[in-house]
Amino acid sequence: MVMRRLEELLRHSASHFPDNVAVQDPDRCALTYRELVAAADAIRTSLENAGVRAGDRVGICAGKSVGTVAAIFGILSAKGAYVPVDATAPAERSAGIFDNCAVRAIVTTDKGLAALNAARSAPPFKVSDRISIPRAADLDLVVAARDAADSTPDAAKPPEGLAYILYTSGSTGKPKGVMHSHATALAFIDWCSEEFKPTSSDRFSSHASFHFDLSILDLYVPIKHGAAIVLITEERGKNPAQLAPLIAEQGITVWYSTPSILRLLVDFGKLQRVDCSKLRIVCYAGEVFPPKHQRALRAILAHPAYYNLYGPTETNVCTYDHVTDVPPDDFTGPLPIGRACSGDRTRIADENGREQPAGQEGELLVTGGSVMLGYWNLPERNAIAFHVDPDGSRWYRTGDLVIERGAGYYMFLGRRDRMVKRRGYRIELGEIEASLHRHENISEAAAIAVPDAESGVLIKAFINWKAATAPSIVQLKGIAAAHLPAYMIPDRFSVVPVLPKTSTDKIDYQKLRELD
Repeated sequence: MVMRRLEELLRHSASHFPDNVAVQDPDRCALTYRELVAAADAIRTSLENAGVRAGDRVGICAGKSVGTVAAIFGILSAKGAYVPVDATAPAERSAGIFDNCAVRAIVTTDKGLAALNAARSAPPFKVSDRISIPRAADLDLVVAARDAADSTPDAAKPPEGLAYILYTSGSTGKPKGVMHSHATALAFIDWCSEEFKPTSSDRFSSHASFHFDLSILDLYVPIKHGAAIVLITEERGKNPAQLAPLIAEQGITVWYSTPSILRLLVDFGKLQRVDCSKLRIVCYAGEVFPPKHQRALRAILAHPAYYNLYGPTETNVCTYDHVTDVPPDDFTGPLPIGRACSGDRTRIADENGREQPAGQEGELLVTGGSVMLGYWNLPERNAIAFHVDPDGSRWYRTGDLVIERGAGYYMFLGRRDRMVKRRGYRIELGEIEASLHRHENISEAAAIAVPDAESGVLIKAFINWKAATAPSIVQLKGIAAAHLPAYMIPDRFSVVPVLPKTSTDKIDYQKLRELD
């Protein structure tokens, strides 16, 4: 059986829709499918001339642009695996990622190359070619490689069919590389095709950065169907006043982002003033979407179909919920993440991997076509991450606690690593956050556990307060006490103008701990 590959999606659409817009940067230029294939082929040739061969990893360190999309398909066409990093992150972190997976070459900018070389002590990357993107001279990229004699030996043999490695923050603070193959990505992409019924006239938002797993839907689903990718740059992506008009002006039909971005659109985007009538699907993922924010969004945009897509980077999307009913604003119970998708199988297990019956809470385990190959060069971590049945079936341990509400329909209870015990009580920090979200003046809330010599653990809540007058600690404790038992009321509160976010638009709990 011939293995399907992601770059074949582009070539297939280019043969059927050569003059359709494939990718568009509203501020710069657009490339048709014919032009995108030509740009990708030019980058593939440059990479091959730089010594890239099948299975090699190629780093990408550049902002979001039509050129970066071409680079992704150029790397795949060279039979390499792309390793995207956050171009706005410290160069030392990006250089460490590239060293960890022994990239053979990188695609970047002159500025990015200088920063990466300055951040590392190993032999530098040297420019081997420059790539000009059609009608966009200001988007020039460089292909850079090390001399063969200076190349870092492979730390691990790449698995067959490796397509990309996405690095996620580990609990130790050291990024770990999640390996996905063409097959694991296509398992998810094919499911999206069946569920969303895309056509060549669709226009997909590309809000997520390419180092974030939400980008897999943004990139490959539209490309598979001859549709258009509308790039939303990092700067515009966090500016709701610019995002709402863009949805209207660009005729976006499929939107995908974290709930945090949707909340910003509701609160500050003035969505009701723009025409979003072409929007037919809104997907969100990455974090809990509080009911009150869901209801506010649907009050403005009632016509699209809404989907909650669940799944850690390691599984692509493994369960989904087509959201038709939103709980009342004062709801604090578990929220649905729906049923298995992407051809995956799911089950609930106890700490020893034993399957739990319906109605019993436990950790969600996933097996199937969309699940990662493993972590790059981390055999010990891989052994922990998977539960293996006697028949050899590998189940990924998500670390998420769920409960089944019949017929394989799951409700999300919280993260295992966000469950703490205090005074003998088990406390889910997410439940504290959900209760605080219920108050009309609290737009965002996050809770962390802090070690304490006397009580063992203290709970601190960070909130964003909308009213002009700042609340007192007594008032905040009263708000918490209205919906929580005494043992769950936070010990400390901190009112902040904005909660820190990661580069993937999720609440940055590590920075909150540093603030504390």
